[in-house]
Amino acid sequence: MIQNNILNLVGNTPLLKLTMSELKQLNIFAKLEMFNPTGSVKDRAASYILEKLIECGTINKDTVIIESSSGNFGLALSAACRWLGLKFYCVIDKNTMPDNEMLISALSDKVFKITEPDEYGGYLLNRIKKVKELVENIPNSYWINQYENPLNAEAYYHTLASELIESVKKIDYVFMGVSSGGTITGVSNRIKEYFPESRIIAVDIYGSVIFGSQPKKRSIPGIGSSKYPLILNKAKIDDHVMVSELETVNMCQRLLKEYFILAGGSSGSVMSAILKYFTQNLPDREINVVTVFPDRGDRYTSTIYNPDWKLTSEKEIEHVISK
Repeated sequence: MIQNNILNLVGNTPLLKLTMSELKQLNIFAKLEMFNPTGSVKDRAASYILEKLIECGTINKDTVIIESSSGNFGLALSAACRWLGLKFYCVIDKNTMPDNEMLISALSDKVFKITEPDEYGGYLLNRIKKVKELVENIPNSYWINQYENPLNAEAYYHTLASELIESVKKIDYVFMGVSSGGTITGVSNRIKEYFPESRIIAVDIYGSVIFGSQPKKRSIPGIGSSKYPLILNKAKIDDHVMVSELETVNMCQRLLKEYFILAGGSSGSVMSAILKYFTQNLPDREINVVTVFPDRGDRYTSTIYNPDWKLTSEKEIEHVISK
C-alpha cells in the first residue's frame, strides 16, 4: 500500500519467532518495534494521544505540547507534532542518546536539557520539575505526562496488544520492560481479556525504584524509573524480574551475533529476564512467550555496542565490555 507520509506507517511491525538453545521449550515471539517510523514503540502512543486530544478539543493549533523524555518518546512526539502543525517543547537529560538528542532538536521547537542529577542519581525528577515550570509559565500549554495519562495505556491497548492477539494463537507469557508504564498497562489489560490464564511479567533494571529496589545511577535509558509511574496502578502484572545493566549489554550483543538483531537496551533486558526466569522456572511443556523489542540499536553504538564503554551504574559493575 502506497502512503504519502512515513508517519502513516505506525504499527503493524514484524513479529519474529526466536528460540534459545538453553530453553528449547520456549517459542519466543518478539515484536520488532524498531520498524516504526522514528524507530521505537513510542510512535504508537505519540500519534494516538495527539489525535485523541485534537478530536476532543483539549488541544488546538495554538497549544504548546510539553513532555519529559529520555529520548524515544520525545523523538516520536517531535515528529508527530511537526506533522500535525503543533508546537513541541521537549525536556531531555544528560543520558539521552546523542542521535536521539540531535533528531529531537531538529524536529522540536525548543529543547531543554537537564544535566543536574536528582536525589536518586537519575534525571527524571528534575526533568519533571522543569516541565511543571514550563507549564506554569506558558499559556495554552499541555503536558502529555506519559506516567499518568490514561491515553498512553489506551494507545497500546488498541494497537500493540491487538496485533499480538491477532498473530499468536495462544499467549502463555508476556515479558515487557517497564519505564513510564503505559505499554505494559495497555497490553496487559487487553491480553488478559483474551488469555486470562496468561502471565504478565514486568522487567525492570537494578537502580530503578518501580518495584521497590534501592535507587542507583543508571546508564541505559528506556527502562526503569526514578519514580513510580501511577499509570501502573491499572496494569495487570503477575510477577517481575530484575536484571542488571551488564546482563542487558551482554544480551544485546548476543541478539546481534546470534539473531542479527541490532536492538536497543531494553530489548536486551527483556531477553535477559526471559532467560533468567525460565532457567529458574523450567517449563514442562512447550509454551508461547511474547515480548517487545521497543527500539533499535543504532543509537546505542557509542554505549552498548562500543567495546570501550564502561558501565558505572552499579558499584559491582565496572567492566569494560569485552570485544
